[in-house]
Amino acid sequence: MLLDVKNLTSKYGATQVLFGVDLCVEEGEIVALMGRNGMGKSTSIRAICGLNPVSSGHVAFGGSDISQLPSHKCAQMGLGLVPEGRRCFPNLSVAENLVATARTGPWTLQKIHGLFPILEERSTQMANTLSGGEQQMLAIGRALMTNPKLLILDEATEGLAPVIRDQIWAALKTLKEQGQAILLVDKSLREVMSIAQRCTILEKGQSVWTGPVDNLTPDLQQRFLGV
Repeated sequence: MLLDVKNLTSKYGATQVLFGVDLCVEEGEIVALMGRNGMGKSTSIRAICGLNPVSSGHVAFGGSDISQLPSHKCAQMGLGLVPEGRRCFPNLSVAENLVATARTGPWTLQKIHGLFPILEERSTQMANTLSGGEQQMLAIGRALMTNPKLLILDEATEGLAPVIRDQIWAALKTLKEQGQAILLVDKSLREVMSIAQRCTILEKGQSVWTGPVDNLTPDLQQRFLGV
């Protein structure tokens, strides 16, 4: 098991947000973390990556307990996060963003340029001059340059133009073909179901359903996702 999360709880200050999240990701697997707005998806991601404190429960990555590790240690172990809101380094160039946190491995600048050719064209531009879609590609490329064992994407296509969304989903399908393990949060149910093998659904900070995406019936979608 690459990522194994059991009974995860977490708080913002005195306010408890997660009340028992269970999810797992196998090597080479794509898992979707789903649920309506405000159900704890982003908080779960933050807690897994060491950005929000774990109050109780267990987070294991590659067989090691990372529940209390700081975020930079989680990243060093192989968690690559594409955060909600992109958060590129605005005053660094595209190329500088990509190499700033790079680690040795199969993902190189050349491979990133092959995945997102626009980033090669924009390599000398400052990140804050890019469009929102280009910044999202840059955020994904930057995470891949850390050569992660698990790529985590939090709302990677939210608010983007359809043509950009299609390019990002195509890139994720390429990653799937290459065996990259991915944990993703996204509201695009049709696209999620076309790429993920399994999904875990959260409701009020708890895991309420886990299974193959093929078992996510219209009744379950209506009950837990409101679609």
